[in-house]
Amino acid sequence: MTDTAAGQHHPFRLSETKIDLFSALLRARRTFGKGEVALVDGDGRKLTYTDLARACFGLGAALKRHTKAGETVGVMLPTGVGAIVVFYALLAYGRIPAMLNFTAGSRNLKAAMKAGEISKIITAHQFIELGALEPLIADLTDAAEFVYVEDVREGLTTGNKIAAALGPVMPALFRRGAHHTKPGVVLFTSGTEGEPKGVVLSHQNIMANVEQVRAHIELDPKTDSVFNPLPTFHCFGLTVGAVLPLISGVKAICHPTPLQPKEIAKRVRKTGSTILLATDTFISQYARAGSEGDLSSVRLAVCGAERVRDETRALVRKKFNIEILEGYGATEAAPVIAANRVGANKPGTVGQLMAEMEHDLQPVDGIEEGGRLRVRGPNVMQGYLRPSNPGVLEQMNEGWHDTGDIVSIDDEGFIRILGRVKRFAKIGGEMVSLAVVENCASAIWPDNMHAAAALPDPRKGEQIILLSDAKEANRDEVLTWCQNHGTPEIAVPRKVLFVEEIPVLGTGKLDYGTIQKLAEELTAA
Repeated sequence: MTDTAAGQHHPFRLSETKIDLFSALLRARRTFGKGEVALVDGDGRKLTYTDLARACFGLGAALKRHTKAGETVGVMLPTGVGAIVVFYALLAYGRIPAMLNFTAGSRNLKAAMKAGEISKIITAHQFIELGALEPLIADLTDAAEFVYVEDVREGLTTGNKIAAALGPVMPALFRRGAHHTKPGVVLFTSGTEGEPKGVVLSHQNIMANVEQVRAHIELDPKTDSVFNPLPTFHCFGLTVGAVLPLISGVKAICHPTPLQPKEIAKRVRKTGSTILLATDTFISQYARAGSEGDLSSVRLAVCGAERVRDETRALVRKKFNIEILEGYGATEAAPVIAANRVGANKPGTVGQLMAEMEHDLQPVDGIEEGGRLRVRGPNVMQGYLRPSNPGVLEQMNEGWHDTGDIVSIDDEGFIRILGRVKRFAKIGGEMVSLAVVENCASAIWPDNMHAAAALPDPRKGEQIILLSDAKEANRDEVLTWCQNHGTPEIAVPRKVLFVEEIPVLGTGKLDYGTIQKLAEELTAA
């Protein structure tokens, strides 16, 4: 499905994607102005395109001593100038950055490092101290050698400084551009359903997704700036939060963590950011924490990773007059698969497919409407790396990626997510989406978080348990709500249990692995 509304301004061109990521950054420097501010760090420090290019050439030249050409190198840094410079510095000299999720715990990280054959990790002393990550580093030292950015900077040679000064002017002297079909980054799935898998994205996969988003959502280099508090180990935070703005000439404003609602609301105001990247959980926190006018410069909030609730939409529209564009993605698709857009924004859906993407719906037992979604397109990954077969790329089946999501698609091509295949309970032969159960609870107790799990039931196959951080949450009110709103009673949970907090991953998604265990323990107790 090709885009029309915003596409007239920036049509999708496949030819634009046949370039490596670092060359694309140098091209943006020439196009948008060498002295234009490209990046703003969490502490307010500003980097122009030339500052950024110099930093990448200088640091990249120094990192050559610690790494080999073609090597996959771990990057463990918060969202900010440091992470983006290291990402591009590795690419400048033919290394492949692997963005590591430092919130995933040492077991998941070791599995990720094994899958990607990663033996070196670039991080920073300051980050380890501020994040109190010393125990994690101690756990990983037997598996990897750590290279600290501060030490590398202190040891810059005259040659490295020459590379920094001359690289942006004569790039061909210092580097050969990588082929666009070669791996550009390795990211890891969250490991909520078993061990994390490495997702290998080529330069072209990321560039294609950048061009698809540009064709879908209008960006104006003169007036727009993107505020990104999402982690760069999350594909949304990396592609949409860092690569897209840099390549589109739109200022990228970084914030090191999404977990500071008050500070983020104030910084959005201070920086006058016009586009905010978030998840439903985070944006509702920012809207509640923000004082009047804090988020008023924002014209669009682009939300992914989880369903946007009606309560969240109403809150941000009423308080700050912000339009939320809900999208849908997967790391495997670099990540954006579909999104709503201005003038074609249908709440309750995740919008229409990106340009040049194909889809296919596979029938699912017990599901009348819709099916299991498979997608194919220029942004879909090269394949997986698994801990069970380290360093070996598991190829795609004719380029198709099975998302594992059950969706329905209307006549206009708007996609509605019904739930993950693994997030349905089979009760008396009928499939019930756990997301529907959570949505009912959210409608009754909108200021709280809720998570549903399916547990075995000797009589009906499975039963639904709802966990909630609302003390007053109870089954009777859910039952009444369902009866009044025409929701089938089969979606009423067997039990509603109170928990102090609902487990959340570093990406902002609910941690369903931990939620499942918690539901099992509480039910047994």
